[in-house]
Amino acid sequence: MEIILKQDVTNIGHKDDIITVKNGYARNYLIPQGFAITATPSAKKMHAETMRQRAHKEAKLREEAQIFAKKLEGVSLEIGAKTSTKGKIFGSVNTIQLAEALAAQGFDIDRKNINIKEDLIKEVGKYTATIRLHRDVKVEIPFEIKAE
Repeated sequence: MEIILKQDVTNIGHKDDIITVKNGYARNYLIPQGFAITATPSAKKMHAETMRQRAHKEAKLREEAQIFAKKLEGVSLEIGAKTSTKGKIFGSVNTIQLAEALAAQGFDIDRKNINIKEDLIKEVGKYTATIRLHRDVKVEIPFEIKAE
């Protein structure tokens, strides 16, 4: 079944993408939750018109994201955490702490746009996080967890 996404859906696609998914997934989850609409011929025409109007705005947003990405390239973060004598962290480090550390350096980034490659960080060391600034612009930021 062809659908038009109304918002970003993780591992499926971005807003305004026309994608094909299984019928049950579309009818039972994506459409009732408001994530998508059925791609009928009239909906596709309306979608094409809105995409044409939005193309200029998207180019400007992408350009701004690339400029912001260049500013972020030189940034490396240090996050302090309480640890045991063997270097194990009490609790874990997550995207909230990364967003706060970036905010302390003057970069206001929503934690939902930050992705840590490792599921849970439970030890002191060096790691990498990916920050999604735009659907096409991503930046990798190195960060280090240090014992307090």
